[in-house]
Amino acid sequence: MSLSPRLIAPDKRGEDAEQTLRPQTLGEFVGQAAVRANLKVFIEAAKGRSEALDHVLFVGPPGLGKTTLAQIMARELGVNFRSTSGPVIAKAGDLAALLTNLEDRDVLFIDEIHRLSPAVEEILYPAMEDFQLDLIIGEGPAARSVKIDLARFTLVAATTRLGLLTNPLRDRFGIPVRLNFYSVEELEQIVRRGARILAMPLGDDGALEIARRARGTPRIAGRLLRRVRDFASVAGDGHVDRQIADEALTRLEVDALGLDALD
Repeated sequence: MSLSPRLIAPDKRGEDAEQTLRPQTLGEFVGQAAVRANLKVFIEAAKGRSEALDHVLFVGPPGLGKTTLAQIMARELGVNFRSTSGPVIAKAGDLAALLTNLEDRDVLFIDEIHRLSPAVEEILYPAMEDFQLDLIIGEGPAARSVKIDLARFTLVAATTRLGLLTNPLRDRFGIPVRLNFYSVEELEQIVRRGARILAMPLGDDGALEIARRARGTPRIAGRLLRRVRDFASVAGDGHVDRQIADEALTRLEVDALGLDALD
């Protein structure tokens, strides 16, 4: 059977289901050990000084935890979390509305920041650097520049395509972070944690089988786990071992390497 959209595509689908499996703290987050250790230092330092954390740029393929880490950072800083994406911010007024509603030390997360328009990006520069909005009001001879002071916020941005970011924007992030694909062992831990949250009986060999086919990506691992759970509850007694996982994923046309018919 042909699956559309692809089960093993790392894009965001089924956000509500994925949200339930997301780790809530750095301690719960599996993998990216060096990234977690560094973020913990930066967060504790900012809290100790009662300052806004420096702006953070997450770079890496889809599904590796960029959004999750942004949410965790806000939670551990004890501040509000606001989320949007590059394509949604169509004009300068959209960005101004977001920024003027932030409170001190709040985290604003912009996913797909490489898709910001040049006009919006220009407005973002002084906001990031000087915590000011520099807006042009009116047109023609009557036009005037207005400066608006902003709360000292933290911009956390994510991109899958670093090369599309302009140098001026990239240079304004004090904390650049690159996320890498996960090992099978790390994915196995993620699958086991997901099974506990879903109250799903899962054998070690079943967890390994799902992890091996997840293409190094936690989002895919969570998606495969939920689909295997469906097969186990309908075709078996609910318990997932290697045989059930293999049969379910084979029927879903995900092979032993995590490849499907489109690969």
